[in-house]
Formats: sequence, structure tokens, C-alpha cells
Amino acid sequence: MVTLLWPWLLALIPLPWLYRWWRAPDEPNTAALYAPGYASDVESLDSKGVRGHWSPLLLLKLVLLNLLWLSLLLALTRPTWTGDAIALPTTGRDLMITVDISGSMDTRDMQVGNQMTDRLTAVKVVVGDFVQRRTGDRLGLILFGTQAYLQTPLTFDRTTVNTLLQEALIGFAGKGTAIGDAIGLGVKRLRERPDGSRVMILLTDGANNSGEINPAQAAELAAANGLKIYTVGIGADEIQQRTLFGVRRLNPSADLDEVALQDIAQKTGGRYFRARNPEELAHIYTELDRLEPVEQEAEIFRPRKSLFHWPLAVSLVSSLLLALLSTSGLNPRGARRV
Repeated sequence: MVTLLWPWLLALIPLPWLYRWWRAPDEPNTAALYAPGYASDVESLDSKGVRGHWSPLLLLKLVLLNLLWLSLLLALTRPTWTGDAIALPTTGRDLMITVDISGSMDTRDMQVGNQMTDRLTAVKVVVGDFVQRRTGDRLGLILFGTQAYLQTPLTFDRTTVNTLLQEALIGFAGKGTAIGDAIGLGVKRLRERPDGSRVMILLTDGANNSGEINPAQAAELAAANGLKIYTVGIGADEIQQRTLFGVRRLNPSADLDEVALQDIAQKTGGRYFRARNPEELAHIYTELDRLEPVEQEAEIFRPRKSLFHWPLAVSLVSSLLLALLSTSGLNPRGARRV
């Protein structure tokens, strides 16, 4: 179905004819300058019309002038094509994926294939697959470091969510870890959604050391708004580092605040998971993938496409044809009095 955004502009259709009738030219009594233009074509049409003899060329110009005016007006009304209604999925979760991209996520203690890589790369592989599996869910993406940023609002477009996740870079949100602010931003985005469908999956490898909101307070706010939070602590328990004095064993997850993450999950009715390697991380997201969908209000979407460029193209072609006729030497009156 085609609709017009500003149909009242069609009331201007008779404007050129009203103007010609109101400003009928007087017979000139003095010498005047001559200038080419469309007005000379209209003047020729007027004079021929009085005599009752219109040449085919003048008739063609009359048609082009009218077509030019009508197509310009039609383009200004903003014609829009509206397609058939498309029913969006009526079941699923409102799922906010919250990922830590602070400086510590650069720690290379994750083995993907036969290569050691940083934590964020492993997260992209596992969470990317998880996103593609969540058919019927509205997904959103929050990235946080020193500050928390909403990368994607809740949407059914899983491809876009995954693309923005894959484009995330370590340190873009700062080197710190603002867990409380990330939860607060998630609460703000999810609190208007239906009860029982609000879920956040928060993945981090550190402790809260930035931001304005304490994680415990943020968890209480989330619980008060019916938001369930599943927390995931990522990072290996031990890595071996070769030194001049032999092999040294290090704990790269010494900064991980598991107590705080467990407290957040407990207060909001979620669970805490520990991912020491990509395999455990994949298993965790398989468990999270079993969340039961809940009934939501049906939503209808109608695709729309603007069509104004078609009448605008017609007006451009009409204008070019008139210009060619006026400069081809076929114009019986190539100038007008002004």
C-alpha cells in the first residue's frame, strides 16, 4: 500500500494556472529586454491558444511543463510504500549480554585451537555462537571498562549484536572495571520489559574498581526491578612462565572477585559460573541456553520504503527535455518580454 506523508501539498496543483490567470500579461508599450526560459514557452502557448492553433511542439511543451509541476509536488508529499504486516516472535527472553573489555581481558591464558589467545577473543568465539542460537530472544549488548556503554539496544537482530561484539576492542571503554555501572545500565534498559523475561549475563575477569555504583547496590536495584543476573568469572587459575631461574607458576585470576559475583547472582535469583578455559565457557553458555522462554505481547512490524525519488526522477527528465527543446532551435519563440 502506498501512502502520502504530506497529502495536503496536492492542494497546490492548480497554483500555476491560478497565477497565470491572475497575472495576465499586458500588451507592452515600451522596448524590453528578452531572456530565454520556460516562461517564454508558456507565453507562446497562451498566444497560440488564443488563435486556436497549437503546434505539436507546443503541445509537447505543455505536457512536459504540467508533468514537471505534478511530479515535483508528488515527490514533496513523500510517497511511502508500506508492506504487509510481519509478526515478530511472541516468545523469548529480554537478554542483555554484558561483557568486560577492560585492560585485564588482554591476558593470554585461553587456548583456542592450538594457539594461546587473550580472554576477549575466547569470549567472542563462545558468546558469538550463543547469540546466534537465541532465536526468539530480544538481545542487547553492553560493553564496560572504566565506563559502561550500550552497544546494542534490545533487538531481534542477532547478526548485528554478534557483529558489534566481534568488533569490540580491549581498552576502548577504559582500563578499569565498572561492574556496578554495567548492571545499572542494564537495569535501566530492561526495567520496562515484561516481568519474568528480564535476564542479564555478566562476564568479567576482575573486581569492581571504577564507576559510581557499588556492585552490591546495583544487584539490589536489579532484584527490585525483577532482573535476573547470571555472572561468569573468566580466567585461568594457573599459567606457567619461563624465567632465568626456571618455570614460575602464576595465578592470572588473582584479581577476580568471585565473592562479589556470587553475591550478585544470589541476590537476583541467578547463578555464578566459573570459566577457566574456553571449554568451560562454552559449557556455561550451553547451560544458559536452556532458559525457558516466556509469553510476551505480540508485536507487528510493517516494512516501509520511501518512493519520493521516482517522481523526482520524472521531474528531472521533464526538465531536461524542456531544456533540450528550448535550445534545439525548434522553439518558435525562444525569448520573452520582461
